[in-house]
Amino acid sequence: MQRYFISASQVQDDHVTIEGEDVKHISKVMRMTVGDNIICCTEDGKSALCELEEINSDLIKAVPLEWLEEQKKLPVHVTIVQGLPKGDKLETVIQKGTELGADQFIPFKAERSIVKWDEQKSAKKLQRLKKIAKEAAEQSHRTTIPLIEMPHSISSLIKASESYDYKLIAYEEEARAGETAALVQTLHEANVNDRIMVVFGPEGGLSDNEVASLIQAGFASCGLGPRILRTETAAMYVLAAVSYHFELMR
Repeated sequence: MQRYFISASQVQDDHVTIEGEDVKHISKVMRMTVGDNIICCTEDGKSALCELEEINSDLIKAVPLEWLEEQKKLPVHVTIVQGLPKGDKLETVIQKGTELGADQFIPFKAERSIVKWDEQKSAKKLQRLKKIAKEAAEQSHRTTIPLIEMPHSISSLIKASESYDYKLIAYEEEARAGETAALVQTLHEANVNDRIMVVFGPEGGLSDNEVASLIQAGFASCGLGPRILRTETAAMYVLAAVSYHFELMR
């Protein structure tokens, strides 16, 4: 069943309103009619089975039939810090990472990032990334959309990391050295609702200076198995490991 995310202002006592691009998607793409059902998800993670009551060109009204009890969030909060990669790889990380349950994405202006964030096009770029996250959240039947922040420098990233319970660096030199314990240990020690931040470098990896600064700030470096993963694959590996440990093993 199709689901759509709505803001608190769109929820009334006896109905919800749907606006913007979702109106076109419901009426033109899905060709729904009055009486069809959808699921509406609010900003605080609640979801309701709703029946379409009125369809106009710019507004749709629906009546909540039942508020659902859905457990779709990962038991721990995972923030993916992605060194700015080339091409559309950041979009891939956000799309697939949303499907796998990430709560937040922070692009990172790494020393070895070839691509530079265009400040003049920043708002448009961020809007596109948020749209990708929203569509991925709808497709994967999530009840929340992950947060996407503006790119961080190393100093602002370290500052943002202070509120986290566990902080990891996916570091390819650890993989080459055969390190296999740090990620496993973190997952075994972490409790439900703990906050985990994981930093991934761009195509060229993290610099020695960046790794040293992060370790000094309380990060632990970890390997992700014996194979060296592409930057757009590494975050998916970690999120899959988190899901397996907290959702399938328990």
